[in-house]
Amino acid sequence: MRLLRHAALLLFCLSAAGLSHAACESGLAERMHAKLHPKRPLDERLAACKIWPAFPGRSIVVLPLPRETTDNGAKVFDLELLLIQRPDNGNTERDTVIARLFQPEALDEDATTSIQDIRIDTSRYVLSADARAFGVRVRYRGTSAPGSPLASETVRLYVHHGKQFRQVLQEVELDHDNGGWDSTCTGHFEKLRTMLSVGKASSNGFADLQLSRTLVQSRAQEEEDQGCVEKALPAKFSTVTLRYDGERFKVPKSLLRQAP
Repeated sequence: MRLLRHAALLLFCLSAAGLSHAACESGLAERMHAKLHPKRPLDERLAACKIWPAFPGRSIVVLPLPRETTDNGAKVFDLELLLIQRPDNGNTERDTVIARLFQPEALDEDATTSIQDIRIDTSRYVLSADARAFGVRVRYRGTSAPGSPLASETVRLYVHHGKQFRQVLQEVELDHDNGGWDSTCTGHFEKLRTMLSVGKASSNGFADLQLSRTLVQSRAQEEEDQGCVEKALPAKFSTVTLRYDGERFKVPKSLLRQAP
């Protein structure tokens, strides 16, 4: 089987695997939803919970709250982000919300792109002596024909400030897989991978962010006497520095996820 088809198969297998992603095994998301938004539906498949290792006893919860589907078939989600202080004795009745952020219409999907899963990223995003960020990663997958596969992963960063969260990084695309080919041979495939890290320099009180990006492309076409030949192009490497402007990190428009 040709490499392009292998790539497409892997892409869709990974997407399908994500559908079995468990929400919050302890029931924390469901309890917080019942307490804070009892009249709104919760997408339990996409809900996310994670202990924040840097702060003992605290957990981050993301509640995706779907709105009614629009006339054009698009599905829109509000997001509620919560920081929960959990008691040492495990008494869930004493779980306390110590910070929160409600973001209306934060996520969307349409007939060609769906949300595969939402994950909380608690990597060491130390932006200053008193500011440590966490990320919300969203995986999208294409629902179009197999000849044009699509998968994408994005991240947003938030910091805890008083009784609220504050978003300091917009939804930036880190990874994507896409391509297109006919039913025989001719086609192309593209894979982007990005590593997000905290830089040594700083701007307006927060450390800079570094995006180390690797882009790999391949092409396939019929060649006389050789059949279907695929050629991998040289990998392209680049680094993008994001600097804080006092409110959020400034991001080139080309790095932002475009709404469907």
